[in-house]
Amino acid sequence: MTWVTRKRIHVNRTATTWLIRRFVDPGATVLFVDADQVAEVQRRGGARGFDAPGATYPHRDPQGRCSFEALRDKFVPGDAALHELGRIVHGADFADEVGLTPESAGLRAISSGFPLVTGSDDETAAQAAFIYDSLYAALKQRLKGTDR
Repeated sequence: MTWVTRKRIHVNRTATTWLIRRFVDPGATVLFVDADQVAEVQRRGGARGFDAPGATYPHRDPQGRCSFEALRDKFVPGDAALHELGRIVHGADFADEVGLTPESAGLRAISSGFPLVTGSDDETAAQAAFIYDSLYAALKQRLKGTDR
């Protein structure tokens, strides 16, 4: 399936791209376009949009979730580590509104450097996958043995 989002990805768009490729649609193609083109690409090409105006999974849905949380809730709702990761992503993405936890502050700081060390959004998504894989593994380890 083809997915589409705004270009110059940071926290939520990077995390959502990782979530899609790891848990929702491992063969996904993700297009990165101007924000005002996401809804049109979605409509015209049958792509699923995220984190953009007019996208199937908007930046913030009516429940107040970012696209990462909405996709997680739809496709892998029972994964406690992904729930925790969603909390961190939400805090980093909406930091101006909800304040920062140490974990969210760290993710926000790391994400702000993505475009400084990569040449494209595709490269950012590929390189950031290691960070999200590592964070997910650490959260799974932390939650191991709990009944959450």
